Amino acid sequence: MSSPRIGGGNTRRISWRKRELKTVAAMIRIYCRNHHPGSASPCPQCTGLLEYATRRLEGCLFGDAKPTCAKCTVHCFSAAKREQVSVVMRWAGPRMLLHHPLLAILHLLDGRRPVPPLPARDTQRHDRGALPEHPTQA
Repeated sequence: MSSPRIGGGNTRRISWRKRELKTVAAMIRIYCRNHHPGSASPCPQCTGLLEYATRRLEGCLFGDAKPTCAKCTVHCFSAAKREQVSVVMRWAGPRMLLHHPLLAILHLLDGRRPVPPLPARDTQRHDRGALPEHPTQA
């Protein structure tokens, strides 16, 4: 069985969300290696940021139809973490072409995809457990 390839072909394709996570991980590693030398790569601070990004991307409302975070209508990162990721991406993004050219180009192309509409909310969740306005008026 062949390993998954990014970009297609006849083999299994990696989902957009998994590729987005792989791209973020590569950017964090590049950033950490150059901004936190001498520590384990990635350092504890960058490892925490990567773990946070992983949790948020895995829980994305859009699933595998996920747009790039910059174009997303739902910001699932906290403001502080969004700023940290922004700093990392601003610095590591241009360097991705040297270290991971395919991921960098695919990320740029993903950014040109239209943003899908928000998935429908689970309506049963709101209907269940409806109570009368006042228990004594039943």
